Amino acid sequence: MPPTPAVPANPTELTPEQKQILDKMSGMDMAAVLMLSLSEEDAAQIFRHLEPKQVQRLGMAMASMKDFGQERVTAVHRKFIEDIQTFSNIGIGSEDFVRKALVAALGEDKAGNLVEQIIMGSGARGLDSLKWMDARQVASIIQNEHPQIQTIVLSYLDPEQSAEILGQFPEAVRLDLIMRIANLEEVQPAALQELNDIMEKQFAGSAGAQAAKMGGLKAAASIMNYLDTNVEGQLMDAIRENDEEMSQQIQDLMFVFENLIDVDDRAIQTILREVPGDQLQKALKGADDQLKDKILKNMSKRAAEMLQEDLSSMGPIRVSDVEAAQKEILSVARRLADAGEIMLGAGGGEDFL
Repeated sequence: MPPTPAVPANPTELTPEQKQILDKMSGMDMAAVLMLSLSEEDAAQIFRHLEPKQVQRLGMAMASMKDFGQERVTAVHRKFIEDIQTFSNIGIGSEDFVRKALVAALGEDKAGNLVEQIIMGSGARGLDSLKWMDARQVASIIQNEHPQIQTIVLSYLDPEQSAEILGQFPEAVRLDLIMRIANLEEVQPAALQELNDIMEKQFAGSAGAQAAKMGGLKAAASIMNYLDTNVEGQLMDAIRENDEEMSQQIQDLMFVFENLIDVDDRAIQTILREVPGDQLQKALKGADDQLKDKILKNMSKRAAEMLQEDLSSMGPIRVSDVEAAQKEILSVARRLADAGEIMLGAGGGEDFL
Protein backbone atom coordinates (compact mmCIF):
# COMPACT_ATOMS: atom_id res chain seq x y z
CA MET A 1 0.00 0.00 0.00
CA PRO A 2 1.22 3.53 -0.72
CA PRO A 3 2.17 5.59 2.34
CA THR A 4 -0.65 7.61 3.87
CA PRO A 5 -0.04 11.36 3.37
CA ALA A 6 0.75 13.24 6.55
CA VAL A 7 -2.32 15.03 7.89
CA PRO A 8 -1.72 17.98 10.23
CA ALA A 9 -3.68 18.33 13.46
CA ASN A 10 -4.99 21.68 12.28
CA PRO A 11 -7.23 21.11 9.21
CA THR A 12 -6.20 24.49 7.77
CA GLU A 13 -2.46 23.78 8.12
CA LEU A 14 -0.51 22.98 4.97
CA THR A 15 0.62 19.38 4.52
CA PRO A 16 4.13 18.60 3.20
CA GLU A 17 2.59 17.55 -0.11
CA GLN A 18 0.71 20.85 -0.41
CA LYS A 19 3.88 22.80 0.39
CA GLN A 20 5.59 20.98 -2.48
CA ILE A 21 2.76 21.99 -4.81
CA LEU A 22 3.00 25.62 -3.73
CA ASP A 23 6.80 25.66 -4.11
CA LYS A 24 6.29 25.11 -7.85
CA MET A 25 3.80 27.98 -8.15
CA SER A 26 4.45 31.69 -8.47
CA GLY A 27 2.49 34.22 -6.46
CA MET A 28 0.59 35.15 -9.62
CA ASP A 29 -0.35 31.49 -10.18
CA MET A 30 -1.74 31.29 -6.63
CA ALA A 31 -3.71 34.50 -7.11
CA ALA A 32 -5.14 33.15 -10.38
CA VAL A 33 -6.28 29.90 -8.72
CA LEU A 34 -7.86 31.84 -5.87
CA MET A 35 -9.71 34.18 -8.24
CA LEU A 36 -10.95 31.28 -10.38
CA SER A 37 -12.33 29.68 -7.22
CA LEU A 38 -14.63 32.66 -6.64
CA SER A 39 -17.92 33.59 -8.23
CA GLU A 40 -17.79 36.09 -11.10
CA GLU A 41 -19.32 38.76 -8.88
CA ASP A 42 -16.79 38.27 -6.07
CA ALA A 43 -13.88 38.16 -8.52
CA ALA A 44 -15.12 41.40 -10.10
CA GLN A 45 -15.18 43.08 -6.68
CA ILE A 46 -11.51 42.19 -6.16
CA PHE A 47 -10.54 43.36 -9.64
CA ARG A 48 -12.01 46.79 -8.85
CA HIS A 49 -9.37 47.27 -6.13
CA LEU A 50 -6.36 46.39 -8.31
CA GLU A 51 -4.10 48.61 -10.37
CA PRO A 52 -4.37 48.40 -14.19
CA LYS A 53 -1.14 46.44 -14.61
CA GLN A 54 -2.21 44.04 -11.86
CA VAL A 55 -5.54 43.47 -13.59
CA GLN A 56 -3.78 42.77 -16.88
CA ARG A 57 -1.26 40.33 -15.41
CA LEU A 58 -3.74 38.54 -13.20
CA GLY A 59 -6.25 38.27 -16.04
CA MET A 60 -3.60 36.75 -18.32
CA ALA A 61 -2.60 34.28 -15.60
CA MET A 62 -6.23 33.25 -15.12
CA ALA A 63 -6.81 32.85 -18.86
CA SER A 64 -3.71 30.67 -19.29
CA MET A 65 -4.37 28.50 -16.20
CA LYS A 66 -4.49 24.84 -17.27
CA ASP A 67 -3.72 22.79 -14.15
CA PHE A 68 -6.77 23.45 -12.01
CA GLY A 69 -6.89 20.17 -10.06
CA GLN A 70 -8.48 19.85 -6.64
CA GLU A 71 -5.15 19.26 -4.86
CA ARG A 72 -3.78 22.49 -6.25
CA VAL A 73 -6.92 24.42 -5.34
CA THR A 74 -6.94 23.06 -1.80
CA ALA A 75 -3.27 23.93 -1.31
CA VAL A 76 -3.86 27.53 -2.45
CA HIS A 77 -6.95 27.86 -0.25
CA ARG A 78 -5.08 26.65 2.84
CA LYS A 79 -2.18 28.97 2.07
CA PHE A 80 -4.63 31.87 1.79
CA ILE A 81 -6.26 31.01 5.13
CA GLU A 82 -2.85 30.65 6.74
CA ASP A 83 -1.82 34.07 5.46
CA ILE A 84 -4.96 35.95 6.51
CA GLN A 85 -4.82 34.47 10.01
CA THR A 86 -1.58 36.39 10.46
CA PHE A 87 -3.52 39.65 10.12
CA SER A 88 -6.65 38.67 12.05
CA ASN A 89 -6.02 41.08 14.93
CA ILE A 90 -5.33 44.27 12.95
CA GLY A 91 -7.59 47.18 13.88
CA ILE A 92 -9.50 47.49 10.64
CA GLY A 93 -11.31 50.78 10.09
CA SER A 94 -8.78 53.11 11.69
CA GLU A 95 -6.72 55.75 9.92
CA ASP A 96 -3.61 54.09 11.31
CA PHE A 97 -4.58 50.84 9.59
CA VAL A 98 -5.16 52.65 6.28
CA ARG A 99 -1.77 54.36 6.48
CA LYS A 100 0.11 51.15 7.34
CA ALA A 101 -1.71 49.15 4.69
CA LEU A 102 -0.92 51.73 2.00
CA VAL A 103 2.75 51.90 2.97
CA ALA A 104 2.96 48.09 2.91
CA ALA A 105 1.25 47.90 -0.47
CA LEU A 106 2.72 50.92 -2.27
CA GLY A 107 5.89 51.93 -0.47
CA GLU A 108 6.51 55.04 1.62
CA ASP A 109 6.77 57.58 -1.21
CA LYS A 110 3.64 56.67 -3.16
CA ALA A 111 1.60 56.01 -0.01
CA GLY A 112 2.51 59.44 1.32
CA ASN A 113 0.90 61.02 -1.73
CA LEU A 114 -2.34 59.05 -1.36
CA VAL A 115 -3.06 58.82 2.37
CA GLU A 116 -4.49 62.31 2.80
CA GLN A 117 -6.50 62.07 -0.42
CA ILE A 118 -8.13 58.83 0.72
CA ILE A 119 -8.77 59.83 4.32
CA MET A 120 -10.10 63.27 3.34
CA GLY A 121 -12.18 61.80 0.52
CA SER A 122 -10.35 63.69 -2.20
CA GLY A 123 -8.38 62.44 -5.18
CA ALA A 124 -7.18 63.14 -8.70
CA ARG A 125 -9.51 60.87 -10.65
CA GLY A 126 -8.72 62.64 -13.89
CA LEU A 127 -5.11 61.52 -13.58
CA ASP A 128 -6.04 58.09 -12.30
CA SER A 129 -8.10 57.44 -15.41
CA LEU A 130 -4.89 57.59 -17.46
CA LYS A 131 -3.63 54.47 -15.68
CA TRP A 132 -6.16 52.39 -17.57
CA MET A 133 -5.11 53.63 -20.99
CA ASP A 134 -2.64 52.31 -23.51
CA ALA A 135 0.68 54.16 -23.59
CA ARG A 136 -0.01 55.45 -27.10
CA GLN A 137 -3.35 56.89 -25.98
CA VAL A 138 -1.79 58.76 -23.07
CA ALA A 139 1.05 60.03 -25.26
CA SER A 140 -1.53 61.28 -27.77
CA ILE A 141 -3.48 63.08 -25.05
CA ILE A 142 -0.47 64.90 -23.58
CA GLN A 143 1.73 65.36 -26.67
CA ASN A 144 0.55 68.94 -27.27
CA GLU A 145 0.57 69.99 -23.62
CA HIS A 146 3.29 72.08 -21.99
CA PRO A 147 6.38 70.00 -21.06
CA GLN A 148 5.76 70.74 -17.38
CA ILE A 149 2.29 69.20 -17.64
CA GLN A 150 3.78 66.19 -19.40
CA THR A 151 6.36 65.96 -16.59
CA ILE A 152 3.68 65.89 -13.90
CA VAL A 153 1.73 63.18 -15.73
CA LEU A 154 4.80 60.96 -16.13
CA SER A 155 5.80 61.52 -12.49
CA TYR A 156 2.31 60.64 -11.29
CA LEU A 157 1.87 57.39 -13.21
CA ASP A 158 3.63 54.12 -12.39
CA PRO A 159 7.24 54.00 -13.69
CA GLU A 160 6.56 51.07 -16.03
CA GLN A 161 3.66 52.87 -17.73
CA SER A 162 5.59 56.15 -17.81
CA ALA A 163 8.49 54.39 -19.53
CA GLU A 164 6.14 53.08 -22.21
CA ILE A 165 4.67 56.56 -22.71
CA LEU A 166 8.12 58.15 -22.82
CA GLY A 167 9.08 55.69 -25.53
CA GLN A 168 6.40 57.21 -27.79
CA PHE A 169 8.17 60.60 -27.88
CA PRO A 170 11.15 61.65 -30.05
CA GLU A 171 14.61 61.30 -28.51
CA ALA A 172 15.05 65.03 -27.87
CA VAL A 173 11.69 65.21 -26.07
CA ARG A 174 12.53 62.14 -23.98
CA LEU A 175 15.74 63.81 -22.81
CA ASP A 176 13.96 67.03 -21.88
CA LEU A 177 11.22 65.20 -19.97
CA ILE A 178 13.46 62.82 -18.01
CA MET A 179 15.65 65.73 -16.88
CA ARG A 180 12.55 67.71 -15.87
CA ILE A 181 11.33 64.68 -13.87
CA ALA A 182 14.71 64.42 -12.14
CA ASN A 183 14.55 68.10 -11.15
CA LEU A 184 10.91 67.97 -10.00
CA GLU A 185 10.29 67.79 -6.24
CA GLU A 186 6.64 68.62 -5.59
CA VAL A 187 3.58 69.91 -7.38
CA GLN A 188 1.60 72.82 -5.96
CA PRO A 189 -2.21 72.61 -5.70
CA ALA A 190 -2.74 75.14 -8.49
CA ALA A 191 -0.62 73.11 -10.93
CA LEU A 192 -2.35 69.89 -9.95
CA GLN A 193 -5.73 71.58 -10.36
CA GLU A 194 -4.72 72.81 -13.81
CA LEU A 195 -3.72 69.32 -14.83
CA ASN A 196 -6.96 67.83 -13.55
CA ASP A 197 -8.94 70.51 -15.39
CA ILE A 198 -7.25 69.38 -18.60
CA MET A 199 -8.07 65.77 -17.86
CA GLU A 200 -11.64 66.69 -16.92
CA LYS A 201 -12.33 67.64 -20.52
CA GLN A 202 -12.64 63.91 -21.03
CA PHE A 203 -12.85 62.40 -17.54
CA ALA A 204 -14.53 63.28 -14.24
CA GLY A 205 -12.47 64.11 -11.15
CA SER A 206 -11.20 66.72 -8.75
CA ALA A 207 -7.87 67.77 -7.30
CA GLY A 208 -6.56 67.57 -3.76
CA ALA A 209 -5.82 70.73 -1.83
CA GLN A 210 -2.31 69.84 -0.70
CA ALA A 211 0.96 69.91 -2.58
CA ALA A 212 1.89 66.47 -3.87
CA LYS A 213 5.45 65.21 -3.69
CA MET A 214 6.39 63.59 -6.98
CA GLY A 215 9.20 63.41 -9.47
CA GLY A 216 12.85 63.66 -8.45
CA LEU A 217 15.93 61.61 -9.20
CA LYS A 218 14.40 58.42 -7.82
CA ALA A 219 11.36 58.75 -10.11
CA ALA A 220 13.59 59.40 -13.11
CA ALA A 221 15.72 56.34 -12.26
CA SER A 222 12.60 54.18 -11.87
CA ILE A 223 11.29 55.21 -15.28
CA MET A 224 14.72 54.62 -16.83
CA ASN A 225 14.71 51.08 -15.39
CA TYR A 226 11.65 50.22 -17.46
CA LEU A 227 12.81 51.67 -20.76
CA ASP A 228 13.93 49.48 -23.63
CA THR A 229 17.67 48.80 -23.18
CA ASN A 230 18.70 50.67 -26.35
CA VAL A 231 16.53 53.67 -25.52
CA GLU A 232 17.82 53.66 -21.94
CA GLY A 233 21.44 53.73 -23.14
CA GLN A 234 20.84 56.55 -25.62
CA LEU A 235 18.96 58.60 -23.05
CA MET A 236 21.61 58.11 -20.36
CA ASP A 237 24.35 59.22 -22.79
CA ALA A 238 22.33 62.34 -23.63
CA ILE A 239 21.75 63.15 -19.96
CA ARG A 240 25.48 62.73 -19.30
CA GLU A 241 26.29 65.23 -22.04
CA ASN A 242 23.89 67.79 -20.56
CA ASP A 243 24.46 67.20 -16.84
CA GLU A 244 27.15 64.72 -15.81
CA GLU A 245 26.33 64.97 -12.09
CA MET A 246 22.64 64.24 -12.70
CA SER A 247 23.47 61.26 -14.93
CA GLN A 248 25.67 59.78 -12.19
CA GLN A 249 22.97 60.33 -9.55
CA ILE A 250 20.35 58.63 -11.73
CA GLN A 251 22.75 55.79 -12.55
CA ASP A 252 23.41 55.23 -8.83
CA LEU A 253 19.67 54.93 -8.16
CA MET A 254 18.97 52.56 -11.04
CA PHE A 255 18.77 48.83 -10.30
CA VAL A 256 19.76 46.57 -13.19
CA PHE A 257 19.74 42.79 -13.53
CA GLU A 258 23.43 42.45 -12.68
CA ASN A 259 22.76 44.17 -9.34
CA LEU A 260 20.94 41.04 -8.16
CA ILE A 261 24.38 39.74 -7.22
CA ASP A 262 24.31 42.21 -4.31
CA VAL A 263 20.89 41.12 -3.02
CA ASP A 264 20.87 38.81 0.02
CA ASP A 265 19.92 35.13 -0.34
CA ARG A 266 16.56 35.43 1.43
CA ALA A 267 15.46 38.17 -0.97
CA ILE A 268 16.63 36.13 -3.97
CA GLN A 269 14.53 33.19 -2.76
CA THR A 270 11.49 35.46 -2.39
CA ILE A 271 11.96 36.79 -5.92
CA LEU A 272 12.37 33.28 -7.38
CA ARG A 273 9.02 32.19 -5.92
CA GLU A 274 7.36 34.84 -8.10
CA VAL A 275 9.22 34.10 -11.34
CA PRO A 276 8.11 31.46 -13.89
CA GLY A 277 10.78 28.92 -14.81
CA ASP A 278 10.86 29.72 -18.53
CA GLN A 279 11.33 33.42 -17.79
CA LEU A 280 14.22 32.71 -15.42
CA GLN A 281 15.81 30.44 -18.01
CA LYS A 282 15.77 33.18 -20.65
CA ALA A 283 17.08 35.80 -18.22
CA LEU A 284 20.02 33.67 -17.10
CA LYS A 285 21.00 32.95 -20.70
CA GLY A 286 22.59 36.40 -20.76
CA ALA A 287 23.89 36.48 -17.16
CA ASP A 288 27.49 36.00 -16.03
CA ASP A 289 28.57 32.84 -14.19
CA GLN A 290 28.74 34.55 -10.79
CA LEU A 291 25.10 35.63 -10.92
CA LYS A 292 24.02 32.23 -12.27
CA ASP A 293 25.75 30.53 -9.33
CA LYS A 294 24.01 32.84 -6.86
CA ILE A 295 20.60 32.08 -8.37
CA LEU A 296 21.23 28.31 -8.49
CA LYS A 297 22.40 28.08 -4.88
CA ASN A 298 19.12 29.65 -3.76
CA MET A 299 17.05 26.96 -5.47
CA SER A 300 16.34 23.41 -4.37
CA LYS A 301 18.91 20.88 -5.57
CA ARG A 302 16.48 19.30 -8.03
CA ALA A 303 15.26 22.65 -9.40
CA ALA A 304 18.85 23.87 -9.83
CA GLU A 305 19.85 20.69 -11.69
CA MET A 306 16.85 20.97 -14.01
CA LEU A 307 17.60 24.63 -14.73
CA GLN A 308 21.26 23.84 -15.49
CA GLU A 309 20.17 21.09 -17.90
CA ASP A 310 17.69 23.43 -19.59
CA LEU A 311 20.35 26.13 -19.98
CA SER A 312 22.83 23.63 -21.44
CA SER A 313 20.36 22.35 -24.03
CA MET A 314 18.91 25.77 -24.80
CA GLY A 315 19.51 26.97 -28.34
CA PRO A 316 20.28 30.53 -29.50
CA ILE A 317 17.90 33.18 -28.20
CA ARG A 318 17.39 36.77 -29.30
CA VAL A 319 19.06 39.39 -27.13
CA SER A 320 15.78 41.31 -26.98
CA ASP A 321 14.05 38.25 -25.46
CA VAL A 322 16.78 37.93 -22.82
CA GLU A 323 16.52 41.62 -21.93
CA ALA A 324 12.72 41.43 -21.77
CA ALA A 325 12.89 38.47 -19.36
CA GLN A 326 15.44 40.26 -17.19
CA LYS A 327 13.27 43.38 -17.04
CA GLU A 328 10.25 41.28 -16.01
CA ILE A 329 12.26 39.78 -13.14
CA LEU A 330 13.43 43.25 -12.12
CA SER A 331 9.79 44.35 -12.14
CA VAL A 332 8.99 41.55 -9.68
CA ALA A 333 11.96 42.55 -7.51
CA ARG A 334 10.92 46.22 -7.43
CA ARG A 335 7.32 45.32 -6.58
CA LEU A 336 8.46 43.16 -3.66
CA ALA A 337 10.82 45.92 -2.51
CA ASP A 338 8.07 48.57 -2.69
CA ALA A 339 5.84 46.26 -0.62
CA GLY A 340 8.58 46.00 2.02
CA GLU A 341 9.02 42.24 1.53
CA ILE A 342 12.66 42.48 0.42
CA MET A 343 15.48 45.00 0.23
CA LEU A 344 17.43 45.59 -2.96
CA GLY A 345 21.14 46.26 -2.63
CA ALA A 346 24.07 45.08 -0.57
CA GLY A 347 22.42 46.13 2.70
CA GLY A 348 19.59 43.65 2.31
CA GLY A 349 21.04 41.22 4.80
CA GLU A 350 21.57 43.75 7.57
CA ASP A 351 19.31 44.32 10.53
CA PHE A 352 17.41 47.60 10.81
CA LEU A 353 15.58 49.24 13.69
